[in-house]
Amino acid sequence: MENKLFESELKVMELVWEGEPITAKEVSLLAAQKYGWNKNTTYTVIKKCEAKGILHREEPGFVCTALISREEVCRAETQGLIDKLFGGSRKALFSALLEDEALSAEELDELRAMIEKK
Repeated sequence: MENKLFESELKVMELVWEGEPITAKEVSLLAAQKYGWNKNTTYTVIKKCEAKGILHREEPGFVCTALISREEVCRAETQGLIDKLFGGSRKALFSALLEDEALSAEELDELRAMIEKK
């Protein structure tokens, strides 16, 4: 994923991931209900997602499908955060996360298992 997604684009993609394939009209109705957006706002964001190559919309019915997975977006956003705030160091991120919260023995065991799996 080359471009960072804005919050509005992430919100539209969440709706698409949850219901795909889903029509643009359905996305618009859900966005109105969930975020208070009007139809034009939703359609504008859908078009931006299309332009970024993360969403495909086809006829008939303007059916939307994701061209990128939620996991890919999470990885890219996480890497961006690590690069921006921690100089690219995963160790520094991990250290910062551990500083602010006491973890139970079970949580520490789970984290060790994840690390050893890598």
